[in-house]
Amino acid sequence: MTSQLFAICFNATHPSDLARFWSGVLGWKPADGPDGDVAILPPDTTGFRIRFLPSQEPRTGRNRAHFDLTSATPEEQRQTVARVLELGGEHTDVGQLPEEDHVVLADPDGNEFCVIGAGNKFLADTGFIGALACDGTREVGYFWSAALGWPLVWDQDEETAIQSPSGGTKITWGGPPVAPKTGTNRLYLELALPADADPEAELDRLVSLGATRTPAGEDHGGDHTGRVLLLDPDGNEFTVLTRR
Repeated sequence: MTSQLFAICFNATHPSDLARFWSGVLGWKPADGPDGDVAILPPDTTGFRIRFLPSQEPRTGRNRAHFDLTSATPEEQRQTVARVLELGGEHTDVGQLPEEDHVVLADPDGNEFCVIGAGNKFLADTGFIGALACDGTREVGYFWSAALGWPLVWDQDEETAIQSPSGGTKITWGGPPVAPKTGTNRLYLELALPADADPEAELDRLVSLGATRTPAGEDHGGDHTGRVLLLDPDGNEFTVLTRR
């Protein structure tokens, strides 16, 4: 059976602090997690959680993925930006143009994200986290569509996007040129298996779709925590929870 998106994970130097920041921005409830990490839970139990895991790896380069937060009105956009700044975020420059209607910010750990202007039709009816916007190829968009069983909702000019059949946050890939990968990604996806799934069969299915099992994969907690590390076709890390 197909894996489900369980969490979007942040490798964080101070997980508890970053969890409090994002809990305040999103209004999601905090929860303790295993292995020294913390999580925040969405108000809708069918959605993914966000997990914050301890990591001392230095930040190298811009993240390959970031959140796009939506706004219903210009005033709501201003309120979101003000809340971010009050909670410890800051403005940052990633080369955006003055005429663009989104505001680029960074959380206290330096992770970039955008607050999108009101009236964005592509992100209409997605929720407050409109998208996880990723650097990536068309191939990787196809991979994740098959891996999660989420249909493609955009496939044009080598840009792709997928969305759960239940709606909610989209995952998008911007196509070439893809930013070079520098070190381990600070944001990555974590999948979970249905209770009746065969873990090895599902891992084999993901490999058949284009994932790679790494030599370090089983050392990522495969025996202890039930987390197995793989790489998608663009070399991005993701984990599979083989038991919960």
